[in-house]
Amino acid sequence: MSGTGHPGETAVDAAGLTLGIVATRWNADIVDPMVRRALAAAEDAGADEPTLVRVAGAIEIPVVAQELARTHDAVVALGAVIRGGTPHFDYVCLSVTQGLTDVALREATPVASGVLTCDTQEQARDRAGLPGSREDKGWEAARAALEGAVVLRGLRADRPRSAG
Repeated sequence: MSGTGHPGETAVDAAGLTLGIVATRWNADIVDPMVRRALAAAEDAGADEPTLVRVAGAIEIPVVAQELARTHDAVVALGAVIRGGTPHFDYVCLSVTQGLTDVALREATPVASGVLTCDTQEQARDRAGLPGSREDKGWEAARAALEGAVVLRGLRADRPRSAG
């Protein structure tokens, strides 16, 4: 069940950090509120004004996330993939998830996935941060990405410098 084991929220001081957000145009009724909530989370954490880039669908997210990861401290991917009657859902979900993981590792930049992978529109709406929703995945993804960036900033600042 989604929401089980939620870690709770800690304060994130993201002052001076940059956030890139890539969001789909598909399922705008679900994704647009997630974008608003991600922007609010970035503001709440004190991050610089986020860069927002729109793409057509979920398959286009990883390549744009990669470009954002090269120039930002953290990246958030937002979208909603709703199961249909063909295996296309499975291919898209796997490709996007693997692509975002690859980007994070390759660029050493936190990439948080707020790409909903749901069986129904109702499940997606219940996670989109809408009034009455049980979850707020846009906010959560932005906070997770920024928290990761704060951790990396600390680790990189503490790294011993080699004489060279």
